[in-house]
Amino acid sequence: MKNYNKIEKGWFSEICPMWEGVALSLQVDEVLYSNKSQFQQIDLYQTRSHGKMLVLDGIIQLTERDEFGYQEMMAHVPLFAHPNPETVLVIGGGDGGVLREVGKHSPVKQIDFCEIDPEVIAVSKKFLPGMACGFDDPRVNIHIRDGNAFVRECHQVYEVIIVDSSDPVGPGEALFERPFYENLKQALRPGGIVATQGESFFLHQECVENLIRITRELFPVRGYANILVPTYPGGHIGVCLGSLGTELVKPAREIPATVQDRLKYYSRQVHEAAFVLPHFARKMMEG
Repeated sequence: MKNYNKIEKGWFSEICPMWEGVALSLQVDEVLYSNKSQFQQIDLYQTRSHGKMLVLDGIIQLTERDEFGYQEMMAHVPLFAHPNPETVLVIGGGDGGVLREVGKHSPVKQIDFCEIDPEVIAVSKKFLPGMACGFDDPRVNIHIRDGNAFVRECHQVYEVIIVDSSDPVGPGEALFERPFYENLKQALRPGGIVATQGESFFLHQECVENLIRITRELFPVRGYANILVPTYPGGHIGVCLGSLGTELVKPAREIPATVQDRLKYYSRQVHEAAFVLPHFARKMMEG
């Protein structure tokens, strides 16, 4: 059995075949939780400088120090791009961080949440209450199911679907393939928007090109937004977006001051700037 608990001399190092020759290391003070669930190895560490850190199958999912950048952009880019997102589906993201951000949108009336591994939710509720508070929203309906199977049964239900997936290994592999995106498309209402975890165009070029190709073939409007997250390899990650007509690169609604004051990363200016990509990445978008 593979050893994902890579702590040597007090340091955790993320080493994954997806980014061969690259490692990211954080100093660890304490192992707070470590267990193999039905689906994956779950580890929760207290780090020296970044607060608590959630690791799945040896891959860093978040640290308390910089989780807000990813969570805010995954949620607010598609939600503010939509003029009236009443029904929202979140697939993955058992830490609850994306749910926390979705809950800040007053037009939203229903939030369906689909997660395959209930143990991730339980661990997050115990150790990451600042994110797991997203589960406390009364609009949230929790479905412990495979996201691919769940969305296959949905037809024109949602204005916005957010896929907060892990990397395309293990239980998250199917979420990076065309049949899944076809199911996402059929689950959208007219003008609906899909936003998926889009990997790094520096480290995972083949994966990003595949996601862009799929969205180009299926959606009339598409985009790729960049997010700075220091504790992800390469220091950033992307949001791959597809829309059935709604524009993506500018917010369709004003951001209430009461919401903006609670955010650390997202703003109207950041929303628009995130779609401005380096020349090589722009060429990837254009095919």
